Order: sequence, then C-alpha cells, then structure tokens
Amino acid sequence: IIFLLIIFLIIKCFYYFMCCLRIMFFCSPLFKKMLDQTKTHQVRSDHLLRVDDHDFTMRPAFAGPAVPVGVDVQVESLDSISEVDMVRKSVSFPSKTNKSMTFDGRLVKKIWVPDVFFVHSKRSFIHDTTTENIMIRVYPDGHVLYSLRVTVTSACNMDFSRFPLDTQTCTLELESYAYTDEDLMLYWKSGDESLSTDDKLSLSQFLIQKFHTTSRLAFYSSTGWYNRLYINFTLRRHIFFFLLQTYFPATLMVILSWVSFWIDCRAVPARVSLGITTVLTMSTIITGVNASMPRVSYIKAVDIYLWVSFVFVFLSVLEYAAINYLTTVHDGTDRKSKEKVNPLPCTCDISHARTMILDEACSKPDANSLAGYTQAPGSAEEAADKQDHMVVCLSLANEATGAKRKTLRGLRIIQNTHVIDAYSRMIFPGAFIFFNLIYWSVYC
Repeated sequence: IIFLLIIFLIIKCFYYFMCCLRIMFFCSPLFKKMLDQTKTHQVRSDHLLRVDDHDFTMRPAFAGPAVPVGVDVQVESLDSISEVDMVRKSVSFPSKTNKSMTFDGRLVKKIWVPDVFFVHSKRSFIHDTTTENIMIRVYPDGHVLYSLRVTVTSACNMDFSRFPLDTQTCTLELESYAYTDEDLMLYWKSGDESLSTDDKLSLSQFLIQKFHTTSRLAFYSSTGWYNRLYINFTLRRHIFFFLLQTYFPATLMVILSWVSFWIDCRAVPARVSLGITTVLTMSTIITGVNASMPRVSYIKAVDIYLWVSFVFVFLSVLEYAAINYLTTVHDGTDRKSKEKVNPLPCTCDISHARTMILDEACSKPDANSLAGYTQAPGSAEEAADKQDHMVVCLSLANEATGAKRKTLRGLRIIQNTHVIDAYSRMIFPGAFIFFNLIYWSVYC
C-alpha cells in the first residue's frame, strides 16, 4: 500500500510539472512568434496575390498591347479632386465565392500602379490622416480598383473681358507621365457618368452650370503621343455681390452729381464741393475694384461702366465751370454796355450843355429828336464850324448803340445761365439711362 501511494504521488507531481511547463510554453514570446508566423502564412497577401510571380517594376504585358486604365472621378469641392478610381488588369487570386478583397495603401509599394499626374498642377498632395487615403480592391477575375484621395491646386486660364458678368471654363487634366499611348491607354470608364459630384457642392462667387469630360491625345516632340483626360467645369459668376459693392455705389454717385443742377449757380462752395466729392468717390471705387483684379491688358466690362460713370460725374463738374465762366463774362459785358449807354454829356464846344447848333441841312425829324436842346444865336459861320462837332457826336452815339445790339444778340443764349442747368437736368439722366440700357442688354 505504501509503495502504491508513492507511485501515485510521483505521477501526480509529474502531471502538475507538465501542466506548468505547458503554461510557460504558451505564454512565452517564442510561442507567440510561431503562432503569428502561422497566421501570416495562412493569409499573407504576397502568397495570395502571387506577387513573387510578377515583376511589378514593369507594366503588365510588357512589350505587348497597351494596358487599359479606366478612370472615375468624384468631385467633393471645386478646388479639389477627391476620388480617382483607375481600373486595370494585372493580378488575380483563386476564389470560389467571386468576392473581392480590399487592402490599404501599404500594398501599393508591392504592385504596379499607373503613373497618372495632373497637368498644369501647381500643388497636389495625397491625404494621409490618419493613414494614407489609398484603397486597393482586387477582384477574382484579375481587375484591380485603385482609389486615392488627392487635393490638387491647378491653373485655370480665365477671360475677364466680361467681368463680372462672365462665364468661366476651368479644366483639370490627367495624363500618364512615362507611358505613351502605345503602353498605357487612359479612358473615361463610363463617359460623362465617370464624373460625379456632390449634390451639396456650391461656391460663394460662382454658379456651377455644368461638368463634362473629354479626352484627346497630347503630343510632345521629344517623347511622343499621350492619352490625356479632361475634366471641364463651367462656372457662371454671381452678379449680386458686384451689384451691391460696385454698380450700385457708382450709380448713386452719378445721381448725386446731378443734385448740383438744382443748386443756385451763385452758391459756388456748395456746387464745387459736391462735384469734387463725387469725383473722388468714383476714383476710390475704381481703385478698389482694380486692386482685387489681375492686371490684364484689356478692358473689362466693369471698367466700361465705372469709367463712363466717372465721365458723367466729371462732366457735371465741367458743366458748372462753364456756367460760372459764362456768368462772369455776361456780368462784365453788362457793365461795359451800361457805361456806353450812359456816356458823359457831349457839349460839342457849346457853352451850355443843352445847347445844340442846327442849320438848315438838318431835317425836321432830326431836330425833333434833339429834345431839350435849343438853337443858340449866332452867325451862320459859327453854325458851320459847330456842325462837324455835332455830326461826330451823333455818329459816336450811333456806333455805341450798334455795338450794344450786336453784343446783346451774341449773348442772347447765355443771358439766363439757369437755362443750361434746366437742359442738363434732362440730358444727363436721359443719356445715363440710355447707356444703362445698352450696357445691360449687351453683357447680360
């Protein structure tokens, strides 16, 4: 009995010892490493996709026909191309369920991908928060979906001749950098349906009218022909902002300059200050608009409106300058006319100012016209001597009267300077309304 108890204790201790060894083995790093290698061996992508069987430094079907690459683009915002999906045939894996397998960007370094770049790109980058936004999906039939999220800042040639009533077309171009059309054939996977946009996509200054896709060949003299894909954005500028900030203030300044036509021409400080204020304000508006615009060598639509408005304001100042000058000239002419109409009494060498010598050669009407003058007594020789003086005095008076009539006839139009203001009140608004009708009918 004692012998059997000893054997039972030995077996029991051996059992516990083996259990401890087993626990220590499963908890050791060596066991975990062996276990990870087993799992990796079961699902390793290199083995699954048979990466070792291909040289992915060269394109598929090297020295053969061109590899077709279909492109889809998802636009999330106007200044960024967010999704670029390219489909090509390169690798495959066995599957009985016909289900695809999805991988992240770490597999990109192990397979061949098209070297597509954005032509005329100024700055572009792939989003990498929290990891690189790249996705690869492999289908059992060998097709590969390669998707990445990229932001592109590209140049856009704009024509500002109709600014701000313009419509712009910006283009984003995709092209292979190294492979010509003999090696890589880029095409839109579903035509215009390959380009999709967010329904909530909107811009503050533009109305998105249309998106469409095109494709053509691009030639480089040193390398050859390349397939190039185009994404065209048709944008129409919103006019309401410029109506409030540019057109409406300019129109108010023109209307304000017309107020001087209702101010008395003798109120020189009021009319001058009003004219100078409107001119300076128009200059400020023109400077502010041009400061926010590129320095182009042609005339823009907004320049035509602002400069015509400036001319109207400037003409209103010149109108008052003309009125002031004509008024001054008219006043000086009146003073000279009064001096000639009321000269000093001509005695004609007669001792008394109201004595006039008349002889028989003078007609009776002439004598009657000389009211208040009496014939002085004297001899006929004295009358003959004084006759010459009388004729000279009368001729001078007739010449003064003729000059006055000519002066009054020449200044008949400008005697009442308020008539010029009255005409300006109709001509200036009518001309400005006519200009607006032509301007908005041409550019709208």
